Amino acid sequence: MRYTITGRNIEVTPALRSAVEEKIGKLERYFQPDTEVIATLSVQRERQKIEVMIPVKGSLIRAEESSNDMYVSIDLVEEIIERQIKKYKRKLIDKKQSAQSFSDLFIKEETPAEEEIQIVKTKRFAVKPMDPEEACVQMELLGHSFYVFLNSETEQVNVVYKRKGSTYGLIEPET
Repeated sequence: MRYTITGRNIEVTPALRSAVEEKIGKLERYFQPDTEVIATLSVQRERQKIEVMIPVKGSLIRAEESSNDMYVSIDLVEEIIERQIKKYKRKLIDKKQSAQSFSDLFIKEETPAEEEIQIVKTKRFAVKPMDPEEACVQMELLGHSFYVFLNSETEQVNVVYKRKGSTYGLIEPET
């Protein structure tokens, strides 16, 4: 696997680089040797955070984890990615274009019956034009963690959502 390890507000020491490569290296059995791994280490106040992204053709495997110790965060993020890969193995490999990113042993490996994703409720609603700030207010009034709206500035459907730490995020489609 090819690693790109960067740091924000932290110097990526050889020990940290080695820890990331060793832990994420445990996932090598799932991927082709030339698979790219992008890891970003950051420190915010007293939180040590790692974000790992593994682009596979047509998809992205991503996980982030934070704790008081960077090495603990590295351990936790590896477990999350492995769980995601195992849980979504069939769906990832069923997309024929994605299968080339995974190793043959992983593809042929027998998997236990996984639980099916089941959509149990569908809602329809009018998408109102508004600015993102107004959408955040509407989301808070409804008590939801996200809100879909028509951005009055771009005339595209957007989503606002609550983030950790009482902040908000905005999802916009690429054009």
